[in-house]
Amino acid sequence: MIFGKIDYLNLLPFHVFLKRSNLQNSFKKSIEFKKDVPSKLNRALYRKKIDSAVISSIESRRKKYKKLDMGIVAKKQVISVLVRKNSNFLLDPASMTSNMLSKVLGLKGEVIIGDNALKAYLKDGKESFYDMGEIWNKRMNLPFVFARFCYTKNGKLYKNLVKKFLSQKIKIPQYILKNYSKSRAISPNDIKWYLNYITYKINKKEKMALKIFLQKARMMNFNPNQNVK
Repeated sequence: MIFGKIDYLNLLPFHVFLKRSNLQNSFKKSIEFKKDVPSKLNRALYRKKIDSAVISSIESRRKKYKKLDMGIVAKKQVISVLVRKNSNFLLDPASMTSNMLSKVLGLKGEVIIGDNALKAYLKDGKESFYDMGEIWNKRMNLPFVFARFCYTKNGKLYKNLVKKFLSQKIKIPQYILKNYSKSRAISPNDIKWYLNYITYKINKKEKMALKIFLQKARMMNFNPNQNVK
């Protein structure tokens, strides 16, 4: 049982939930050794180096993966998946879904995701960026699924974990907020503010949005990382 952890603030509530769970300590410790950016966790799951992760939604299309109705979802704005206005075209090597989404939306500029995107947004202001979650919602009137929980084995355990997580409202302890604040150089209040834009349940609308996105990506030959430097 090896879970791969996206090391971004957008999954902080789930990581707090795992920390509090009654799982074996060895499993909890192993998570810290299997944390990485989304694109690398995609490859790790594909190569069976881990057996579960919240992976890029575009990668979740593969039939070899079993999917759960949990992921990283933006109803409208997402704040941490951006394209910088008036910048040179540059994809983010840490991403697959966001790179592909920038192409689907026809946005030109530098793609920035995760905690670095959040920091840039807080520093430079909303007007400096295109928020891809917001633009998708305005065009499709649907939320956007950036990532989805997928696994290859130990399904019963992961199903129970996800069910419990989605049924709870997770409060993040102050000491954890302070630790993340220090490591990410983002204030605790800004972390809490940001997390209001992220949801985790994949319902009917989210599934419809993901289906539309994958159809559009398929028409563009699934080339999310083309021209990544």
